[in-house]
Amino acid sequence: MIKILPYEKVDVLSKYKQKLEEIDLIKFTGRVERIVGLTIESIGPSVKYGDLCRIRIDKNEYLHAEVVGFNKNRIILMPIGDMKGVLPGAEVFSSATPLLIPVGNVLLGRVISGTGIPLDGKGPIFTPELYPVEGKVINPLERTTINKPLSVGIRAIDGLNTIGRGQRIGIFSGSGVGKSTVLSMIARYTDADINVIALIGERGREVKDFVEKELGTEGLKRSIVIAATSDQPPMLRIKGAFVAHTIAEYFRDQGKDVNLIMDSVTRFAMAQREVGLAAGEPSATRGFPPSVFSLLPKLLERSGTSSSGGSITGFYSVLVEGDDMNEPISDAVRGILDGHIVLDRALAHKGHYPAINILSSISRCMKDVVTPEHRAMAAKFRELLAAYTEAEDLINLGAYAKGSNPIIDKSIEMRDQFNAFLRQGIYEKDDLVSIKRKLLEMFEPPASRAGRAVYEKTPSYARIIR
Repeated sequence: MIKILPYEKVDVLSKYKQKLEEIDLIKFTGRVERIVGLTIESIGPSVKYGDLCRIRIDKNEYLHAEVVGFNKNRIILMPIGDMKGVLPGAEVFSSATPLLIPVGNVLLGRVISGTGIPLDGKGPIFTPELYPVEGKVINPLERTTINKPLSVGIRAIDGLNTIGRGQRIGIFSGSGVGKSTVLSMIARYTDADINVIALIGERGREVKDFVEKELGTEGLKRSIVIAATSDQPPMLRIKGAFVAHTIAEYFRDQGKDVNLIMDSVTRFAMAQREVGLAAGEPSATRGFPPSVFSLLPKLLERSGTSSSGGSITGFYSVLVEGDDMNEPISDAVRGILDGHIVLDRALAHKGHYPAINILSSISRCMKDVVTPEHRAMAAKFRELLAAYTEAEDLINLGAYAKGSNPIIDKSIEMRDQFNAFLRQGIYEKDDLVSIKRKLLEMFEPPASRAGRAVYEKTPSYARIIR
């Protein structure tokens, strides 16, 4: 006789209880009138803007769609999935609840779609906990201050653009400059508890390569990957970004430090542009309708700290069109985030990886999470690097005379040390303590370091006497 443990019985029953709660006892229905481009127009049911509806395709098959507008007595629906199979007159049902997704530790190591459906062939995901995709607005006064550093294992970031736990930072890059590689290094080497990775609008091949090659088995164990590829409907790509933030919010509510990595915000904005234009919005800035610029802060403001004690540190990649840092999406995102890391194509062409342009990058929270000594060393590094960059043409032409400027002389002397510090292999991990020590070794002579070590070991009362 097989004995069923009590907790097993509860799990089975809760599964059916969840299904019963999802059943609509009172159904408000309408019917499909026509399909126009990417949208479906229906007469009825009685719904509000942003509501979720279900369109019957077959006896037990439904297509989810969201209300994105109204045209006189017709409802404009944007499908969250493929419209194939939708018939004229098909029934449209109003869902009594918003789009909910399962959350919990069972998601760790899984790859799911933009609506929470498993893509990795590891079986269905069941958890009694469900979170609404749209999330909730946090009172800004309930957010805790950012005062702890987050190490990502990359010297150019940890040493010179240190990130705080709960900060939101953008990674700005043209195509083919190493953006995905930098994101994979952050996912592998961060000291956060959990990674939530949203691959929005990526090519299918890149999703598989990122999961298997860049992230690897060890990285996947503490990660959750949400994939909505470029060939999927725009609403599914948009929901994929919101689903990633919802999952990250769940773990933040549990007191965890979460890394939220989204690649990319640009393709998310392009998906919203498709939705907005299909719903009849006028194009405003370079073809982007107003809804794009109102949706960006609603998404990006969901990361950060909260009163739960956990944090979501957001890394948002921005694909810069034509390497123009002032194009509309880049400009809008840069104004919302708490800093930006710029990848430079000229550095990539020289074989300098990661191709981070230190002088164009900034972390607005660095001053709050590092020691005054660390901040001073980073400022000195930037000063010497800027001096060399300004005089580089003269130096290469042999027109600079040594002794003309002591700062430029020092920058030439330290050029090789700077390059060795900034260049880092894909599988070369470093930590914050080691990075700070390397900065100290560059700017402080060995004799001074020895004296410092003796001083730090001296009791405080003895220091006063000395």
